[in-house]
Amino acid sequence: LALPAPPGALVVEGAGGVLVPVTRQLLFADLFARWQAPVVLVAGTGLGTINHSLLSIEALHTRGVPLLGIAFSGEANEDNEATIATIGGVRRLGRLPRLDPLDAATLAAAFATRFDPGDFTA
Repeated sequence: LALPAPPGALVVEGAGGVLVPVTRQLLFADLFARWQAPVVLVAGTGLGTINHSLLSIEALHTRGVPLLGIAFSGEANEDNEATIATIGGVRRLGRLPRLDPLDAATLAAAFATRFDPGDFTA
C-alpha cells in the first residue's frame, strides 16, 4: 500500500488501533512507519484509556512514527488526559465531546472551537 499524493491535505484513518493487523504479517503501525506520515492518535477518555493510549504511543515511538499529538474523544476526564500526555510525552491537541446530533455542522462547529487546525499539520 502506498499513500496517494493529493494536491491538498490527506487524512488516513486506521481501523481500531495502531496494533490492529492489516494482514497477518502487517500492522497499521508498520504501515504508518513505512509511510512516515505524521500521526494524530485519537483516544477515548473512559476506563482503560491510559493503558491503551500509552501502549499505542509506545508502539508508534518504537517504530519511529512521527506523532503530532493526541486528540481525545468523549466526556471530559482531565486527569486521564493529562496523565497520558505527560507520561507519553505527547501534545494534547484537544477533546471532542459526544455530539447530539452528530452531523457535519455540529462536528465542524465543535472542531473549530476545541482544536487548533495548525496542530494537525507537520
